[in-house]
Amino acid sequence: MKKIGFLSFGHWMPSPQSETRSASDALLQSIDLAVAAEELGADGAYFRVHHFARQLASPFPLLAAVGARTSRIEIGTAVIDMRYENPLYMAEDAGSADLISGGRLQLGISRGSPEQVIDGWRYFGYQLGEGTTASDMARHHTEVFLDVLKGEGFAEPNPRPMFPNPPGALRLEPHSEGLRERIWWGSSSNATAVWAAQLGMNLQSSTLKDDENGQPFHVQQAEQIRAYREAWKAAGHQREPRVSVSRSIFALVGDQDRAYFGRGNKEADTIGFIDDTTRAIFGRSYAAEPDALVRQLAEDEAIAEADTLLLTVPNQLGVAYNAHVIESILTHVAPALGWR
Repeated sequence: MKKIGFLSFGHWMPSPQSETRSASDALLQSIDLAVAAEELGADGAYFRVHHFARQLASPFPLLAAVGARTSRIEIGTAVIDMRYENPLYMAEDAGSADLISGGRLQLGISRGSPEQVIDGWRYFGYQLGEGTTASDMARHHTEVFLDVLKGEGFAEPNPRPMFPNPPGALRLEPHSEGLRERIWWGSSSNATAVWAAQLGMNLQSSTLKDDENGQPFHVQQAEQIRAYREAWKAAGHQREPRVSVSRSIFALVGDQDRAYFGRGNKEADTIGFIDDTTRAIFGRSYAAEPDALVRQLAEDEAIAEADTLLLTVPNQLGVAYNAHVIESILTHVAPALGWR
């Protein structure tokens, strides 16, 4: 395991039981947690994007703010739903945030999961072409986004511009060199992992995937990663790809940890349907004393296959407790797994 970061969904709820009671709380606490994680030595701060929900949504103001407050930690998403995105405007936003952070963005994008409203992307102004699906639209937006991130000119310049232009066709600005190689695809199936490899994207695999053969979650996820690496090699890309997996992992080192997570009620994979036709397998959570955690995680085949581990954090428990969760893993568990 080369890198360990955290992944926050940025939930907020106006409830006395939540430490994150407003959208403002969610955003500002996300920045504070990223700063704390960097100070603790973590490698990444990642954020999930959901629309029409009391969670983090528009990611680029947050990413830019985190970039301005930190200096070393990777800053990313897991994932941005490409059904909702204007790929050209997104390329401008991403370029700006990446330049502010000094080239530390790691953008996870995907087709997205079922959302809070029916076909929410329609409210963002998108319509499906005849014979196409929302997944087709997401992949088309992705391909356009990847193309413009190359930084090549494509737009015909005005012969009488307001400001002088460089020669030739114009590209989007600001352009951030190298960002194209720091785009990740969040994949729930083996087929989309292979597609991501063919397009030269890194791979993010979450705590759920399509149940494709009835094997345990971590075994199926490891198979997905191996299929991705084989497709990457076959595509002839020159750089080494990166692969992340997400896990809910809690080291029980104090009474508060045991009160929150010591009941052991999610120690097995579960099966469910994320839509009318897609059977999914949801990976187990891990909560145990550090020595037991090390033994359990050493048997997780997908963690062994990946180079990056993202720890999903219960952000509504507050910045201080989540910093403790991260520190406990980095201190008591990660070294035994080969981290640093």
